Amino acid sequence: MTQQSVQDALGEKSGFQIWWRMLRPHTLTASFIPVWIGTAAASMVTSIHIGLFLAMLIASILIQAATNMFNEYYDFVKGLDTEDSVGIGGTIVRDGIPPKQVRNLAFIFYGVAVILGFYICFETTFWIAVIGVISMVFGYLYTGGPYPIAYTPFGELFSGFFMGTVIIGISYFIQTDVITTNIILLSIPAAILIGAIMLSNNIRDLEGDKENGRKTVAILVGRRHAIRLLAAFFLTALLLPVVYIALGIMPIWGLLTWLGAIKAYNAYQTFKQNDTPLEMMPAMKYTAQTNTIVGVLFGLSFILDHITTWLF
Repeated sequence: MTQQSVQDALGEKSGFQIWWRMLRPHTLTASFIPVWIGTAAASMVTSIHIGLFLAMLIASILIQAATNMFNEYYDFVKGLDTEDSVGIGGTIVRDGIPPKQVRNLAFIFYGVAVILGFYICFETTFWIAVIGVISMVFGYLYTGGPYPIAYTPFGELFSGFFMGTVIIGISYFIQTDVITTNIILLSIPAAILIGAIMLSNNIRDLEGDKENGRKTVAILVGRRHAIRLLAAFFLTALLLPVVYIALGIMPIWGLLTWLGAIKAYNAYQTFKQNDTPLEMMPAMKYTAQTNTIVGVLFGLSFILDHITTWLF
């Protein structure tokens, strides 16, 4: 395919859209959802500090966007991205944005996130700074450094842990000043669905990644088993709220998360029925939508519990 035909097939436009694509907006819910869940869960035990919520939300989005840009930069430097690559922002290989400009913008985003982090620390504790720095380092190492995490079987684990469990824990802690076993348990479905986004990306890119020497889970277990693993991720993330409701750590409204099951099913079927990266792109969208729908409804369940308690 020519560069223009790839852009046409992906619906890529010029102007502001170039910079918007560089952020990989379909992945940004992976940074919004954990902050939303941690804050919504905290609302069950305390009043919410809006300033801390907004600072945490913006910082998380900036770190996620910067991680995406580092991914774009280092995949280009290592020769993994070409004009025909799908699932990337394409700002370097197709739109001609200088690689260093992409990298430098990522560092600027990190800098703004650090400033917001200082505000959070002043309002809470400076131990948050330690956790924040560790998270940013791993965000950089995901595709940067001599041994990128994304090229190993541990990409899903690290992304799910840091973007899911850690962010939910911090979001809860800055509102309540405590970390509980329950909030760790409640973070698991979000962590799994973030890992699912990474796994779906690796399923789509399996052949290209294999040619470039990556050792992702999708490569190690093969495409068919990787799709089954993705289905297991979806099913586990949907079943856990039922368990939490039975344990009394989540309101009955948590059953609403099952509204995300249709998107999970669509992702699974799309992967099963297609085998080229371009054909599998919709599956990526469905996976991200599953994370968004389940995550929003997961947090909303706590808010609805407040409303029904107040009304009745």
